[in-house]
Amino acid sequence: MATELASSLPAREPLPSVLWPLLFGNFVIGTGVMVVPGTLNEISRDLAVSVSTAGQLISAGAVLMCVGAPLLASLVAGWDRRLLLSISMLWYAALHLACAFAPSFAWLLALRVLALLPPAIFTPQAAASLGLLVPLAQRGRAITFIFLGWSLASVIGMPLGALVGGTLGWRSAMVMVAAFSMLSAAWVWRALPFGIRPPALSLAAWRETLGSRALMVAVGVTVLSAAGQFVLFSYMAPYFRQKLGLAPGALSFYFMCFGAFGLAGNMLMTRHIDRVGAGRAVMIGLALMAGSLLIFPLGVSLPLAVLVTIPWALGCFSTNSAQQARLVGIAPALASATVALNSSAMYAGQAVGAATGGWLIAGGGMDSLHWAGVAGLVAAMAASALASRFASARR
Repeated sequence: MATELASSLPAREPLPSVLWPLLFGNFVIGTGVMVVPGTLNEISRDLAVSVSTAGQLISAGAVLMCVGAPLLASLVAGWDRRLLLSISMLWYAALHLACAFAPSFAWLLALRVLALLPPAIFTPQAAASLGLLVPLAQRGRAITFIFLGWSLASVIGMPLGALVGGTLGWRSAMVMVAAFSMLSAAWVWRALPFGIRPPALSLAAWRETLGSRALMVAVGVTVLSAAGQFVLFSYMAPYFRQKLGLAPGALSFYFMCFGAFGLAGNMLMTRHIDRVGAGRAVMIGLALMAGSLLIFPLGVSLPLAVLVTIPWALGCFSTNSAQQARLVGIAPALASATVALNSSAMYAGQAVGAATGGWLIAGGGMDSLHWAGVAGLVAAMAASALASRFASARR
């Protein structure tokens, strides 16, 4: 019935309102994922651990999300998506509330890893459900629309988390995420229809996905891009405390500016990706981010720090949206697998980047973070060019 409803909609119709709770769910997921980078200073100080040790919260959680996305895609294949997405947000709420009362860093690390099961479920499974909610002609626009939630998390959620964490403590920021998660669960349950069950991918489909050079090299672009960014992004708060002495309010303003330009970049991508082409759009985004990281040390004041970050922000979320569209365009029938793999790749890159950044900081290499980021993004550009070549050969 859901399929018949979707196929009956004309292609030029506005996107259905049922996509709004999916966008908001991605906003909450993104806010929860980014609440630790935004409050890393407070966590480090309150629990008496080093910044590099506190950074394990980012890398360990990212490993769980990386492994969980493709595995859980198979385990939950038969679940009704209304039930699945609502339960995942309730889990997100309960575990963030538990994190707020963690008595030690060891407890927080364990609870934080468990709290990040929902990001491995909600984002890819929400995207996989779109085939039963919108017509084929609107699917690309619907994917970029619900992924705007992550951009909004950067422009609103992360700055708000940093401000709440800096003024009321990191535990209050965790409670804030829990409250948003409860609201998201209720909205998803109220808005989504029963019977949304995307077909499970067969073993043959997984073999085709993993055996495709074009798809796997494109997924590798996401790993390298995320690693290049998160080697520095994970430690923005301690970086700017050390370099510029930013207070919580100023840090929140910086994150808000980053998010605002990230949202603008994603909106521009949504508008122009069909004309530019997904592969070329990805390359433009990677080049913007690499150039920004190359000149990152020139941000010797808050206004200059915002200025040199603008290209990075423009490319950050828009590049991932273009990657999603690129993967779906290469093999539309394998979209469920590639969206899950791309989410996994993004989290794998976060884990590698956060671990690398923590290792550099532990060795006194705070000033080397941006160089490591540039290296990762240049490697991503090379992989992206190769992926485009393979995609052309596949066509």
